[in-house]
Amino acid sequence: MTSFGIIVFPGSNCDRDIATVTAGLLDQPTRFIWHQETDLQGVDVVVLPGGFSYGDYLRCGAIARFSPIMAAIIDHAKAGKRVLGICNGFQVLTEVGLLPGALIRNRDLHFICDRVTVRVESNHTVWTQGYQSQQVITLPIAHGEGRYFADEDTLKALEDNGQILFRYSNAQGELTAASNPNGSLHHIAGITNGQGNVLGMMPHPERAADRLLKATDGLAMFIG
Repeated sequence: MTSFGIIVFPGSNCDRDIATVTAGLLDQPTRFIWHQETDLQGVDVVVLPGGFSYGDYLRCGAIARFSPIMAAIIDHAKAGKRVLGICNGFQVLTEVGLLPGALIRNRDLHFICDRVTVRVESNHTVWTQGYQSQQVITLPIAHGEGRYFADEDTLKALEDNGQILFRYSNAQGELTAASNPNGSLHHIAGITNGQGNVLGMMPHPERAADRLLKATDGLAMFIG
């Protein structure tokens, strides 16, 4: 059994979507953790869900980084335990420094809600062991600030260390301009920290995990 702790900020709106997968579909222990709590005891995987934490005031994730629960999440990550940030959760992880770079306004400066194809760069991680390397999967996206940006040294380190886990691609796995929905540098859709236990990604695997929706490409993210 894997115990999931789903962090709930004011403005989170994908927390129950994740619980539908972890508790509803997979029957795993799951609890919601209010952002003012400070205890992650008994939690194996921390999930920071999508949404608009604190209304995205100032900058996406900029206020959430100061929530009391974040100190426990940082300790959880430093202990080598798993942390998953999806969409707004990815933004929070960059703001708090658990992942490098930043998520900025989409290339065309408008909100995108669509399904996209994403290439799995490696299956040698705890997050992607249920996939094949270079497998192309389809996941939903819904964001206005999802364009991954970092300086050249950071991008080189991500490439050299194999920290880029997901890239936007076409259905054949090719990295084309047309297949990059938000202008992310190096087509980045998801990255890990150096240890590989912290993952941030803009696509929503929890929205593609139910056979009733005829979309299950994201389910393997929550298994293992």
